[in-house]
Amino acid sequence: MSDLRAHDLLWLSALPAPAPAWARPHWPVVVRRAQAPAGQVPVGLRGSVRSERQSGVTASTSVLRVCTPEQLSSIVVPASLAPCAALDALRVASGPLNALGLAWGPSGSTGFALATGEPLLRADSDLDLVLRSARPFTTQQRDALLAMLAEASQLCRIDLQIDTGHGGFAFAEWAAGRTRVLLKTAQGPVLTANPWEMP
Repeated sequence: MSDLRAHDLLWLSALPAPAPAWARPHWPVVVRRAQAPAGQVPVGLRGSVRSERQSGVTASTSVLRVCTPEQLSSIVVPASLAPCAALDALRVASGPLNALGLAWGPSGSTGFALATGEPLLRADSDLDLVLRSARPFTTQQRDALLAMLAEASQLCRIDLQIDTGHGGFAFAEWAAGRTRVLLKTAQGPVLTANPWEMP
């Protein structure tokens, strides 16, 4: 399971102990960006409300199924999910993102709802997106992403995270031309002038 990446959803044979009372054993956990002992995976548990969150680690041998954000980029929206702004924004964003030719997908509450069919999205839910890019964006790619965000963010707030393979950062910070951006890595967050370089 060494190919697991942050934002992947995992279904487990058993939840990490001690599991909180609100945890649902049939719900997936999400891979976190953190260090863990060999044979272990850092994960986060979530419940039905925002306050129900807990971090932990699980044995890689307990993973039964994996669902990546990329797999959710083209999934048919489950009938159990009511129409909402986040899903509308996802439809708007999907065309421009597919045109880039890079791996991407929804994460956060939207990704979780699409993967499970659980009606967790609200009218004011944000849309979290992950875009995988091991190389810096060209000017054309940057402009395409800015145009997509300008259109889709009219529907709801969008958080676009760029996953470089060794860390993740907010596209908005980088596109704003900041001299340094916050790169989240397994070893912790670092400020860097080039988030595509290994810290």
